[in-house]
Amino acid sequence: MTDFFEFETDFVDSLRCIPMQVRCKLDTCGIKLKLSDWNHMSQTERESLVELPCANPTEVQVYREYLQQMILQRTGTPVSELPIDPHPEWMDSTAVPANIKEKAEELGATLTSQQWTVLTPLQRFALIKLSRSGHENENFPKAMQEFNLL
Repeated sequence: MTDFFEFETDFVDSLRCIPMQVRCKLDTCGIKLKLSDWNHMSQTERESLVELPCANPTEVQVYREYLQQMILQRTGTPVSELPIDPHPEWMDSTAVPANIKEKAEELGATLTSQQWTVLTPLQRFALIKLSRSGHENENFPKAMQEFNLL
């Protein structure tokens, strides 16, 4: 999948920031990638991380090994690893996470289970990431609008 969200348009041409679809793949394969590591990569390498599939167990392992090797070659330091959630919230289309409901309410919106169900896993992932405390939340309202939730 190489579709980018509208709220990412200010950086997708240069890929100066890590797009949501790559961030989702990173969480899926258990890799914590720093923006500084991302910036050590060439444009072609960044594009490969956008293009490479990471959906089934084999693809996840290939993606993980590719990224581990690339970062080690580029920086001389192994990547940080994260635990892999066997049941990530973005894959559960039946229950809107409480923090998403709260964040939507701050915008004067009510996010229903029915609306959550029709979102793609990547859209749900984006809302989860954009709603976390400590995260720059300026794109949460943009995402809500883009996903027709406002």
